Amino acid sequence: MELMQSAVQTHVYTIYFFLAIMLFNLYSVMKVKNFIVLAKRLRFMTPLYHLTNAIVIYTGTIVAFYAQVFSFTIALMIPASIFLLVIEIKRYKKMRVIKSDQIELQNDFFIYARKIYTIEIMVLVSVYIISKVF
Repeated sequence: MELMQSAVQTHVYTIYFFLAIMLFNLYSVMKVKNFIVLAKRLRFMTPLYHLTNAIVIYTGTIVAFYAQVFSFTIALMIPASIFLLVIEIKRYKKMRVIKSDQIELQNDFFIYARKIYTIEIMVLVSVYIISKVF
């Protein structure tokens, strides 16, 4: 039973860390006005974001298989994790093709990234709330 408690704690703490990464990225998009500086920061944070998401998925899988129950919450967490993975990949792909002289695309990216990170935070928080209710 200790293994299960340890996996649940790791899962929850990793979700908190995942949320902190999202909040930091949203803060960066809102406060950093220079696109090149922002792109470097987000390029550094992207592997950390995906690693944390992978740890959340891995520990969630351990907890789900150990419990041997497939619930509504687990059914919701799987597509949410995949959605967060895909939406972050799309954000990164859009960012990496913008060149330093494309000012209009840079300004559009700031708006796009704000929306993406807001959606990511809302998805993570809503899934967490739903998991606590059910």
